[in-house]
Formats: sequence, structure tokens, C-alpha cells
Amino acid sequence: MSNLTIKGWCKASGEQKSSQIGEISFDVDGPLHLRLEEAEEHLQKTHEPETMVDVDMNSLDLNLPEGYGPLSDCKMRVYLQHERGQFHLVGHQAKDGSLIYSNAVLIDQLI
Repeated sequence: MSNLTIKGWCKASGEQKSSQIGEISFDVDGPLHLRLEEAEEHLQKTHEPETMVDVDMNSLDLNLPEGYGPLSDCKMRVYLQHERGQFHLVGHQAKDGSLIYSNAVLIDQLI
């Protein structure tokens, strides 16, 4: 399992720009890691620009900065950059629908 702490961002509904909100931390367990790798392989074969991977909120152990969350939905967006798979957390705040997301991480950097 990998525990990640990554810069987080919020884009409020109707806003043009995102604002940094601090650090988001979450766990990537074995099953999620496998689904991320499978998504990367799928993108390499199909040349699609991106795909979304569902997460198990119970195993994610998601911690958002104070004042943000809970999320009404949460997924990992997987895409390729220079043929290497990257992912980042994407979700929406339950209270107002604002987009919450993290910086990207290379899939092959996970333990």
C-alpha cells in the first residue's frame, strides 16, 4: 500500500481558475494499484486520451484540508504522458459541487 500526500486544488463552480487548498492524503491499496495499471495498459492499447477508475472510499482513507469535503464522488483520472501512466484524484464537494483534485502521480512510482 502507498500513502500519498499531494497538493490539492479546488475549482469552484463557475470559476475560471483553480486555487490551491493545501495537501490531500490518501491510500492506494493493492486492488486500486492493479486497476490503475490496467487502466494505463488500456490507454496504451486504445490510444484513448483518459479513463476514470472507481475507488473504494472505505479503503482510500481520504484526508482533505480543513474546510473541504466531504466529497459526493471520487475517482482516479488516468492518462498518458510520454507513454507513461499518470493518475490524480478527482471529486466534487458534497456541499456545493466544487471540483476537488490533486496533482498527478506516475503509476509506476507506487510501491
